[in-house]
Amino acid sequence: MEQYKQEFIEFMVDSNVLKFGDFTLKSGRKSPFFMNAGAYVTGTQLMRLGEYYAKAIHDGFGDDFDVLFGPAYKGIPLAVAATIAYARLFGREIRYCSNRKEVKDHGDTGILLGSSLKDGDRVVMIEDVTTSGKSIEETVPILKAQGQVTIKGLMVSLNRMEVGLGGKLGALDEIRKRYGFEAKAIVSMAEVVEYLYQKPFNGNIIIDDACKAAIDKYYEQYGVK
Repeated sequence: MEQYKQEFIEFMVDSNVLKFGDFTLKSGRKSPFFMNAGAYVTGTQLMRLGEYYAKAIHDGFGDDFDVLFGPAYKGIPLAVAATIAYARLFGREIRYCSNRKEVKDHGDTGILLGSSLKDGDRVVMIEDVTTSGKSIEETVPILKAQGQVTIKGLMVSLNRMEVGLGGKLGALDEIRKRYGFEAKAIVSMAEVVEYLYQKPFNGNIIIDDACKAAIDKYYEQYGVK
């Protein structure tokens, strides 16, 4: 496993973003692990997070895009942090864009925050995690409504490796098939388990036998076959 992936896994756990226990997800699924990018709250955390995203986006999409789009609300700081990091690490000025939950009809009007979108723009979407693909259903129409833009792909921080809305393909694979663009992740849950299982971290074993058994059982029901 690449060094930056190992560092990112430790970073998620250390930031209390990736947790293990009993959780109910937005999709209604009961999960033994939970990822919450909203727990990145300090300047250093956001700086490092932006760097990990920027490196993954550069590896996955090169410089073949113009705009990073982060869906409201959690995607907004992700897009901002990654855009700053991209300029610093790769010397290229891309633009950030996000959406409002409601259209603003005065002052800075419209549904978008940050950059506007214009015909010919190539967009990479950025999110924290995609469990069932529901958020993409909301985001793609917003982008398409802005003009002749090309969605180059989606980058999430964690691939949960679960079936999507169709119940057969993984959420990221389902997005690829349905929308025709790439959907990638900085790390997968398989990589997280491989790296953390029975490994001491900050004086604790994050994934012990009981935790791994719960994860395995979860994937028996919701994992990609």
